Amino acid sequence: MELVVIPCGKSKIWKKKPGAGPQKACDVFTGSYFNVNRQYAESRHCDWMILSPKYGFMQPDSVIPRDYDVTFGKKPSGQMSVQELKRQVEKRGLDGYADVTVLGSRAYVSIVKDSFSSTKAKIKAPFVGHRIGIQMALIKKFLRDKSSQDRRE
Repeated sequence: MELVVIPCGKSKIWKKKPGAGPQKACDVFTGSYFNVNRQYAESRHCDWMILSPKYGFMQPDSVIPRDYDVTFGKKPSGQMSVQELKRQVEKRGLDGYADVTVLGSRAYVSIVKDSFSSTKAKIKAPFVGHRIGIQMALIKKFLRDKSSQDRRE
């Protein structure tokens, strides 16, 4: 059983539509990097979650009430600690996944690895080490190749 974890994004719907009100997490983040990561996650036909520094591991249909500006690494910005994320992993049953694929920067990968450190999950980060633009290009190539393969089958 696989889980894909994607990073949230800085660009949020409330910048474009200030009166948008509470939104599903999958609809909150509007940047191209988030959208490409989401497409990758959805193409895997498995469970996927969004990792937010403020809310932790979120289901795509989790509701975010309002805009926020919290990032990992900036102190103090209200981000969740690794201990809180570990508790989420256990409480939400994420410790049952055998494979966890993480998209995003080295920082996100490191946070996910630490969060799952007491589980047996194998953590994979297929695009880590590349700049965001290269990651996006690699993911888009993966999606094109997968689409071509699906059409042949």
